[in-house]
Amino acid sequence: MNRRRPFRDPLSALLGQYGLFALLLLALLGGWECAVRLGWVPFFILPAPTAIAGALGRDAGTLLGRHLAATASEAALGFLLSVAGGALLAALMRQYRWLNKALYPFIVVSQTIPLIALSPVFILWFGYAVWSKVAVVFLTAFFPIVVGTYDGLGRGDAGYRELLLTMGAGRWAIFRKVQAPLALPSFFSALKLSVVYSVVGATIGEWLGGTEGLGYFSRRMSGGLQTDAMFAAVFLLSALGVAFFLAVALLETILLRKRKKDYS
Repeated sequence: MNRRRPFRDPLSALLGQYGLFALLLLALLGGWECAVRLGWVPFFILPAPTAIAGALGRDAGTLLGRHLAATASEAALGFLLSVAGGALLAALMRQYRWLNKALYPFIVVSQTIPLIALSPVFILWFGYAVWSKVAVVFLTAFFPIVVGTYDGLGRGDAGYRELLLTMGAGRWAIFRKVQAPLALPSFFSALKLSVVYSVVGATIGEWLGGTEGLGYFSRRMSGGLQTDAMFAAVFLLSALGVAFFLAVALLETILLRKRKKDYS
């Protein structure tokens, strides 16, 4: 009996964590299927889950090989640029108060402009190439990175900073040894928000001016009232966002565990 415990324990933990979610999801899908089959909901408004699965299988080559790859590359590129630019800007704003006073209001104002209004501007500047969508993704994902990183860097322990100052450490030495490590939880929280927003930004960019991608595909299918194919694209968008989120969460677990071992 003891030999089976290593195999049963992970399964028990998985069921304990996600069992209720799985049951609720199955119940929702079953109710959804029955409502459409019984005619309570028109098919052209909300297709049945089995019809969406059929459309996904029918158009799998186009959806996965062309449109999913395009959306994923746009979202990933815009996200990586926002991480690099946002983290660097947050670090500089935390180190130099005058820079914070000068730029922080502009960063806030940039989020008050609707992306739907900016997408045609980006298309005018960059054309229908990938960079117009990357610009939308960057603007969508940039704000959480800057704010999360900036707030995290401000949570450094004052005692550690004072100790390093008495030992002759400079501003950037304190940043590397105290502020940056202690800011990692806030930084990764911002990353998890930002990586999901990046998929939303890529979809908006494709919807308003694209020739490929899941946003473009769903817009084309909705125009032809092919709602099963449109919902198949929406399902893939959701799956892509979840996959990006889980990748960042895994990276967070690995790095924080490594940091804990280094300091233990």
